[in-house]
Amino acid sequence: MGVEALRSFLLRNRRIALDTNVFIYHLEGNSRYLPLTDLLFSALERTGLDAITSTITMTELLVPAYKLGDEDKIDELYAILSRYPHLQWIPPDLEIAALAAELRALHRLKTPDALQAATAVHASATGFITNDSVFTRLMGFETLVLDRILA
Repeated sequence: MGVEALRSFLLRNRRIALDTNVFIYHLEGNSRYLPLTDLLFSALERTGLDAITSTITMTELLVPAYKLGDEDKIDELYAILSRYPHLQWIPPDLEIAALAAELRALHRLKTPDALQAATAVHASATGFITNDSVFTRLMGFETLVLDRILA
């Protein structure tokens, strides 16, 4: 069910936003989610599908390597992710910050989640892939929660 649900989601949404947990599962080779993330990142390598994420994702992904002082891992993550095809990294500007504050206030989101959601809306993403159901409260994009399609 999961892979087919993701395929269908990607056909409906040609511009998607990705939450940090999607990257973590893929980079760590998490066996539960790997069939989904393999499909997703393979689809991004082909044309016709575009993805965005907030630069806060890179911040969150680099923390464990910095804690370990693993400069090689830091360089590797940055090199791979910053040049991934059809993936755009969007830094928060004042417009995104204001929208994030509004979303945080209206939906009781944590600041990182509000920034991810505001980035998705600002970039006109029609779909959002995550494993955090808090995003299902938001309008403006279709949310795909990985655990829900694996159930």
